[in-house]
Amino acid sequence: MNTIRTRLIALLVGAVLTVVALATALSLALLPPPPIREFDDAVAGQIALMIDLAMRSPAAMPDLGNARIALAPVEGEPIPGPTEGIGGALARRGVVTSLRVANVHGEPWPVVSAKLADGRWLVMSMPMPPIQGNEWVFVGWILIITLGTTLVIVAAVRRLTQPLALLESAAAAIGPDGELAPLEEKGPTEVRAAAQAINRLSARLKEAMESRMRLVAAAGHDLRTPMTRMRLRAEFLADEERAAWVADLDELDRIADSAIRLVREEVAGGGGEPVRLDALVAEVATELGVLGVQVQCGVLAPATIMGRPLALRRALRNLIINAATHGRGATLRLHADQTRAIIEIEDRGPGIPEALLPRVFEPFFRIDPARTAPTPGAGLGLAIAHEIIMRHGGTLTLRNIRPGLLQTAVFPLSVES
Repeated sequence: MNTIRTRLIALLVGAVLTVVALATALSLALLPPPPIREFDDAVAGQIALMIDLAMRSPAAMPDLGNARIALAPVEGEPIPGPTEGIGGALARRGVVTSLRVANVHGEPWPVVSAKLADGRWLVMSMPMPPIQGNEWVFVGWILIITLGTTLVIVAAVRRLTQPLALLESAAAAIGPDGELAPLEEKGPTEVRAAAQAINRLSARLKEAMESRMRLVAAAGHDLRTPMTRMRLRAEFLADEERAAWVADLDELDRIADSAIRLVREEVAGGGGEPVRLDALVAEVATELGVLGVQVQCGVLAPATIMGRPLALRRALRNLIINAATHGRGATLRLHADQTRAIIEIEDRGPGIPEALLPRVFEPFFRIDPARTAPTPGAGLGLAIAHEIIMRHGGTLTLRNIRPGLLQTAVFPLSVES
């Protein structure tokens, strides 16, 4: 996983293991090796004396305690290292014998079995455990260091990065309305501080959004009074001037009305009731067809979603009118899978320049910035539709096709579907 937590853990574990490996290598280089050869020579000297004593005075062997004469070597688990080392030391002393060193059950020390010249065996306990190199000890050392270091660092990094995880979960919890539920201010000091900061930020953002919506609503509402006065004064103008004034006032009225509707959609809450989306699409298409809008329905698959019927009707109406106005008619289709309902509104107009597609949901956006196009509208239809669909947990996308434009609205299906 390419996360800060994973990178930090890998960095710290790698750094600690590198330091441990360097320190271990330096220790092995500076410390003298274990005196295995000297140990083998010392034990070989004692065994040589015992062999000589056994051959010269066998009767004295019982008095030695840890040595005895036997007809066969002692059975046990062989120890290859001491067997070879002590046997080589005996050979260097000129003692020719067959030697075996083994761990015997019940004996605290390894037992040496040396063959005498007469075929019998000298059996004696070693005076101390053998010194032998074991690479598995080093492997175990590295494994313990690795596991212990990793566990400690994971716990420490998890605690240190908990505020970052809180930020990630808070960002994921932001709903379609852009609001964040208050976080619990508990836990370690860092987590409490992060939760308090996020709650303060959320409260300030909410206040800023409400202030903006109140400003837009107030501006749209306050425009009504001067527009009414201007409409009355236009009645006293000449006929050729009156028509131009009335047209401009009608456009201002549409802008004010659309702005107020946009604010209402932002203020309105989500949820709602089960809505048969296929029936709603058919009703809106029939309603607009009666008003002269060129619209036709294709396949409308049955689909039920949770929503507010009036808001959904407004969104569909805006999308269909947008397609019919700019695309010379609209064709509607509704598909559904196991989790989604997909509405497609296709037209055969000129489409939208690719560079302007990311801006189509901006309020008051018009493809013609000079507003010289003859098509009516305030540039808020798509913004309102997008806001409504987002608040229903859906998505709205626009894509150019050949020819025309394809508007796709996707809604999550209701559990009852």
